[in-house]
Amino acid sequence: MSEATLRERICAVGRSLFERGLTAGSSGNLSARLDDGYLLTPTGSSLGALDPARLSKLDPEGRTIAGDPPSKEAFLHRALYVARPKAGAVVHLHSTHAAAVSCLDGLDPAECLPPLTPYFVMKIGRLPLVPYHRPGDPHLGEVVRGLAARSAAVLLANHGPVVSGASLDDAVNAAEELEETAKLFLLLRGQPVRALTPDQIRELAAVFHLDL
Repeated sequence: MSEATLRERICAVGRSLFERGLTAGSSGNLSARLDDGYLLTPTGSSLGALDPARLSKLDPEGRTIAGDPPSKEAFLHRALYVARPKAGAVVHLHSTHAAAVSCLDGLDPAECLPPLTPYFVMKIGRLPLVPYHRPGDPHLGEVVRGLAARSAAVLLANHGPVVSGASLDDAVNAAEELEETAKLFLLLRGQPVRALTPDQIRELAAVFHLDL
């Protein structure tokens, strides 16, 4: 995909996420990798009103080389790209149900959403919880980078999910699956829940060649 086409695709995806209520106001940010760096949504921008020409372009070290100033959470995207060389895109949302889960006490920090469906396992795998850091705290990037080496997505405590994928569409689809699983998790609280067993997860990994 050419850079021009990728710019248009980022804006189309952002508008779709905004119109469907998966991001609000100026929250959330999207990025996609290029051969010479990556594109990122600018700081203070609404995903529903992005301009392809004004997207931030950063080099592999995270330095801005063109466009508007990048999101203050650019370091989160770079952390995923460094930890996951095959990642082609990163999606960070404040989607309602995932953000709600991130505020719950007593979550398992190694796996804060259980494997309720095969689709969650196939698109997300294991979802670790990142301890709370204030927005923009550079130390958050170090923590995320360490966890992302083993997980394609993380949940930031009292904040929201950060999800990587092989392509922009893959990352968005995974972020949406995470949001739907968070919704199921909240709906089922207080009820007896039958999550997938380790054997069922191993079968998915073998059949669909998952790195879990």
